[in-house]
Amino acid sequence: MSTEGGSKAIVAALLANTGIAITKFIAFLVSGSSAMLAESVHSVADAGNQVLLLLGGRRARRAADSEHPFGYGRERYVYAFVVSIILFSVGGVFSLYEGVAKLRDPHPLENAWLPILVLVIAIALETFSLRTAVRESNKVRGTQSWVQFVRRAKQPELPVVLLEDVAALLGLVFALLGVGLTIVTDDAIWDAIGTIMIGLLLVVVAIVLGIETKSLLVGEGASRADDARIREVIAAHGSVAKLVHMKTLYLGPDELLVAAKVAFGEGASVEQVATDINALEAELRAAVPHARVIYIEPGFSAVPGRTG
Repeated sequence: MSTEGGSKAIVAALLANTGIAITKFIAFLVSGSSAMLAESVHSVADAGNQVLLLLGGRRARRAADSEHPFGYGRERYVYAFVVSIILFSVGGVFSLYEGVAKLRDPHPLENAWLPILVLVIAIALETFSLRTAVRESNKVRGTQSWVQFVRRAKQPELPVVLLEDVAALLGLVFALLGVGLTIVTDDAIWDAIGTIMIGLLLVVVAIVLGIETKSLLVGEGASRADDARIREVIAAHGSVAKLVHMKTLYLGPDELLVAAKVAFGEGASVEQVATDINALEAELRAAVPHARVIYIEPGFSAVPGRTG
């Protein structure tokens, strides 16, 4: 569900941003608004980011091989991290540069009605894209708040699209304010201020995305709920004396590695331990379906203090 929902949200955002980018560039060429130019580059960067997310999802589905025995699932994290870099460099830094340049050399807008019209249409399209991302995110968000969802989601596509769409809507509002105040006051400095606000917004969003995807790239373990569930299943297994230690790691958004050292009761034969391990692995996969790679090392609890 997470993969399909993420792809649907990405495609909706890609279609919206492509159309918006074209109309914004036309409006910029006609009006000369720096805020429209910043928003044009923003939409182009967003559209490129969505292409990268789709590419990352496709490459992540490649089968495991000798060089990558755990598969390519984490490529989705790599591409999400690249998206944050592009959003920062292409979107944020360019907008700040353009805004500062406009402050130094302000010039009046021409045909100001056109960027207003384009911005209103773009807000409507971005609202549709955000609505799609929210609807798909709600299918997997559960009881988490939106901040918790962005911080804890193991599937990077939906949080990335959500943050991009929110930033896009706020950026459009900033651009609308900048252009509108420029028209009302006949002072182009408002257009420059709107452009700078867009740049600062994109830089902040890019930093947040970079921090969250970096954490996924470094390697995150199971959520507290899944960790507790795994420990509960192991403790409840009849032949288990105790759980010595356990480590978990997401190999990809939908694939969790579980490695545990489990102490079995005194007198258990090798054959019985092997049977118990197989049964325990099946119970863990049933309880936590994305725990697909499970390694259980047997120990024995006959000697006090001994870990096997």
